[in-house]
Amino acid sequence: MSKVRIAVAGAGLIGHRHIEEIRKSEACALASIVDPCPPARFAEAARGAGVRIYAALEDMLASDKPDGVVLATPNQMHADQAMVCIGAGIPTLVEKPLAHTLSAGIRLCEAAEAAKVKILVGHHRLHSPILHQATKVIESGLLGQIVAVMGSAVFYKPDSEGYYDGPNAWRREPGGGPILLNLIHEIGNLRALVGEIVAVQAFSSNAARRFNVEDTAVINLKFDNGALGSFLLSDTAACARSWEQTSQENKDYPSYPDEDCYTVIGTFGSLSIPTMRLKYYSRADDRSWYKPFKCGALEVQRKDPLAEQIDHFAAVIRGECEPLVSARDGLQNLRVVDAVLEAAAKGCTIGTAT
Repeated sequence: MSKVRIAVAGAGLIGHRHIEEIRKSEACALASIVDPCPPARFAEAARGAGVRIYAALEDMLASDKPDGVVLATPNQMHADQAMVCIGAGIPTLVEKPLAHTLSAGIRLCEAAEAAKVKILVGHHRLHSPILHQATKVIESGLLGQIVAVMGSAVFYKPDSEGYYDGPNAWRREPGGGPILLNLIHEIGNLRALVGEIVAVQAFSSNAARRFNVEDTAVINLKFDNGALGSFLLSDTAACARSWEQTSQENKDYPSYPDEDCYTVIGTFGSLSIPTMRLKYYSRADDRSWYKPFKCGALEVQRKDPLAEQIDHFAAVIRGECEPLVSARDGLQNLRVVDAVLEAAAKGCTIGTAT
């Protein structure tokens, strides 16, 4: 089987990771890199792979059309660049979020569907074996009817290292807070685990960093199946209860194997994720807070979701499967996050139905 040729647009951290995974994959090969001002490591990567760096997406498509494109460019460029790829008929992996605004995301979805061009959205955690295992447990009925979920994404982003300064000063302003940057990952996970989110409530605060954007938020969620959820989000919290610091999937982060970031709760039991610890009643007529649970933990399989995602993208390009995270899925994640921002600003319940 010949390798599919994939170009990567965007010379940031996630673009570099995509290049690494493409070069390691047995299913695909790096076709080219697109960036007007690539850093030195991208030039090295291009030389190592024997490929060319282009200043613009259009230049690359005119000169050396690949089988697929990864868009790892800034958020505000996603929709317009995806439209270019759609116009060229090229399957595209668009990094999350699908677009910088809901209206741009809708325009992108409609164009892709009209042109019948496959779009995979880069919610890479949906490719995690841990998440797949958790969804299977929930679907098996072991937990009974799902009634609630508790989740958190709490971590401390560094004040130093230029994260909020210089060219990154935009993170101090609206659009640079954890609701838009981080919560969208969590929404994708929660929809996969529990179901569609139909309404949200939220409070947000900037009391810690005093930037012009939130650093902490608490969110209530209502799911289509009647389940309810609560979620705590903060990028200024010295706590390890986040996916990055519990899943052990990204070695850039220290891990704490005794911590969880989600607990899914049903009428028969609960599942904590990612430790996969179970507490459940085995009989319907023997459930009571006076009775002990059966306790156990499932064996956890770990693989790098970014590696799994790029191999899946190669299969999508070859026409072997549909995108696991479609443009419509990415749009709905964006719609829920947009509703959270609105709910926090207005102090009211916001629906998320299409």
